[in-house]
Amino acid sequence: MNNILVSDIMTREPVTIKPEVNLLDCARQMVRKRVGSLPLVSKKRLVGFISQEDILWAIIKKSEKGISKIKAIEISPKKIATIKPSATVKQAFEKMKKLKFEKLPVIHEGELVGMLTIKDILTFNPEFYPELEELEEIREESKKLKRVRQAARRQVIQSGICEECGNEDILQKVDGMFICESCMNQR
Repeated sequence: MNNILVSDIMTREPVTIKPEVNLLDCARQMVRKRVGSLPLVSKKRLVGFISQEDILWAIIKKSEKGISKIKAIEISPKKIATIKPSATVKQAFEKMKKLKFEKLPVIHEGELVGMLTIKDILTFNPEFYPELEELEEIREESKKLKRVRQAARRQVIQSGICEECGNEDILQKVDGMFICESCMNQR
């Protein structure tokens, strides 16, 4: 396992998209190519990375603008974790585990040369399954902790107009706003 390199098992020629493409077209490309994320590439250089979660976030938070008017690069994270093709699969797996990522763009001399996913690693070496189960448990526990913290910040009131959607409902105060439960679940 220590001798196997990222370049040996990575997906070569991953599906990419230009940074100026709008989010609606990104979503269409993801559905068409059956991928969960897209590297944003300009002149063979990785300039961003967009996932399904990023598009969903934009739909909820920036819905007034419309996803057909938002460029992919506008919501792409500024810092992108990458891996070199000369790294070992074990090093890549440790990096993914540490960062809680399921994919890493593979960069050589500043250019995107591939994509490494957890699926690639597990297809090649299923011995990592127990560690992934542990990682999933940790991820679930951190989600639970986040929900508990959010619940502690909420204050229930009787009823009123939701400051997020404008519907009349039973409201809770979250981050200084009175919102209904359906809007709260979308956060």
